[in-house]
Amino acid sequence: MTEQTAMTAFERKYGIDRPSITLANWRERPASQWSFTHVSELVPSAVIRAAGRQPEQAGAAAPSGLPDVRLNVAGEQTSLAGFLARSMSDRFLLWRDGEFLIDWVAPHSDPELPHLLFSVSKSLTGLLAGILTDRGILDPGKPVAHYLPETAGGGYGDCPLQHLMDMRASIDFVEEYLDRDGDYARYRRATLWNPQESDLAEETLSHLLFRLKKGEGRHGGPFYYLSPNSDLLALLAERAAGMPYAQLMSELVWRRIGAASDAFVTVDAMGAPRGAGGISATAHDLLRVGRLFLEEGSLEGSQIVSPAWVADTMKNGDEAAWNTGNFSDFLPGGRYRNQWYGLARPSRVVLAIGIHGQWLYVDPDSNTIMVKFASQAIPQNEETDADNVAFLKAVARLEW
Repeated sequence: MTEQTAMTAFERKYGIDRPSITLANWRERPASQWSFTHVSELVPSAVIRAAGRQPEQAGAAAPSGLPDVRLNVAGEQTSLAGFLARSMSDRFLLWRDGEFLIDWVAPHSDPELPHLLFSVSKSLTGLLAGILTDRGILDPGKPVAHYLPETAGGGYGDCPLQHLMDMRASIDFVEEYLDRDGDYARYRRATLWNPQESDLAEETLSHLLFRLKKGEGRHGGPFYYLSPNSDLLALLAERAAGMPYAQLMSELVWRRIGAASDAFVTVDAMGAPRGAGGISATAHDLLRVGRLFLEEGSLEGSQIVSPAWVADTMKNGDEAAWNTGNFSDFLPGGRYRNQWYGLARPSRVVLAIGIHGQWLYVDPDSNTIMVKFASQAIPQNEETDADNVAFLKAVARLEW
């Protein structure tokens, strides 16, 4: 096969040629349809080793296509196929009562390749912190500086670990995904996700995090979503445990849940992990994480995290902090605990959510788990987010 033929095949599948995909455009369509499953070719990445087990096979009740059912999503009737196409989806799994009812892959996607999770990574980092807490390595009541002395005197130093995990740290930082000049652009450059600017000094992730200033309010106030909180949590976890983040995640989570495929996490120039948004994993392996909420922290006879942590994550989270926070319109009446979202009570649904359309939805009442990957053109859109929540709720209510 000639190089020209190979390039033509690539362009036919992804709508762009490979040399055109760079750090300047890899999170934009059409490049993202390829790059979201090939992140390690663009950003330095550490391997989260798996157990090497055989991946689950979809059961007989999960045809290769999609069931012909109609859903009401935000007042509009749609089919499964129609909504998945409209929301630029790459992958969709529906698991209930131990069976895969839907196992769908978009034509441009490869189910065997780890897909970038974006901020679903935060929830995995929260799970890791929970395991370390169970083992007495972390104490949620201690301040960040207890584990990272370099933060003393900075914005994070006196923040209790629990407030960090619940997005209630008061930090002077603006999270704006399309910002090309301010805080978030600087943060993306430090993580090696964006090209370096020739007229700006390079900095590492830890250099940036340790020097962020405190916000106007106190720690423990309203919910305020900041990705740097989760990256700091990842650095704190590996410092406290004395082991690199990827190795920790492999030994305490990935191998123990029986993950079939290696995962990856992007790292900066000094090897600092992007625990807030840099993990790539397959849908089947991510679904196994969701099962921990249905089985009190265990999986196939192995206790991964304590029932107490699962209960705390599912039941707690300060509703007043959420309702006065910057995401209150996104999930009205919702909660956030240990880096996981919860729907308004009395629902027991927990979610892990990432920009560009990444979702892990766990509903204990219907024993349902869904994984939805996408390569949405816009990182975050309120209308699209609301539609995705409505879609997942509607699918969870379907009778099979």
